[in-house]
Amino acid sequence: MPAETGDFEAAVRAVLTALQPGDVVTYGEVANEAGYPGAARAVGNILRGSESLPWWRVVNASGRLVPGHEREHARLLRAEGITVRNGKVSRKPG
Repeated sequence: MPAETGDFEAAVRAVLTALQPGDVVTYGEVANEAGYPGAARAVGNILRGSESLPWWRVVNASGRLVPGHEREHARLLRAEGITVRNGKVSRKPG
């Protein structure tokens, strides 16, 4: 039985609000941590519609920044000590 949309959004919000400055995760990692593996695109949809969540701490699976928002995304990540090169965050496995 599928979970309610509100349950999914609440779970995603909980994962995102727990992120600390300097944390970088992928959309897929957020979905997995929220208990909804395979829902990476839905995580992106939640972030797209919210100004209150730390969207800049989330990148795609290859480390790329949000298309159309690369400059702001890079600025916010760099302010938290994250290295951004060529529109991409270098992430260490872990």
